[in-house]
Amino acid sequence: MAVPKRKTSKARRDKRRASAYRLNKATIVECPQCHEPKQPHRVCRACGYYKNREVVEVE
Repeated sequence: MAVPKRKTSKARRDKRRASAYRLNKATIVECPQCHEPKQPHRVCRACGYYKNREVVEVE
């Protein structure tokens, strides 16, 4: 069985563990109607459209 030759430093150990707690970047796409940034698969907050249909009336 393989055995480590050297002790893993605290910094190296903690860097490896920290990768599990990283936040993912939010994906942003352009709305095809008003060209405002929005999240994919969600109604656009600026114009209220989703899949080329008005879903929410925006004032």
